[in-house]
Amino acid sequence: MLSNTTTILMLLAVLLLYMLPTLIAYGREHPHRQNVALLNILLGWTLIGWIGVFLWASLAHVESEFV
Repeated sequence: MLSNTTTILMLLAVLLLYMLPTLIAYGREHPHRQNVALLNILLGWTLIGWIGVFLWASLAHVESEFV
């Protein structure tokens, strides 16, 4: 059986992976990051929804500050 510490660490790792599209959107300052976060929370539990939100957060064009 797993110890309590191992269980908590595994749950945190799963939560981090689940929220990865939202973290990417906020890190890249995506113009629709609130929508990405909302869809990630609502549809992230489905694999297709998570992949779609991940691609939206990762592939969207964001303005570069270095011009």
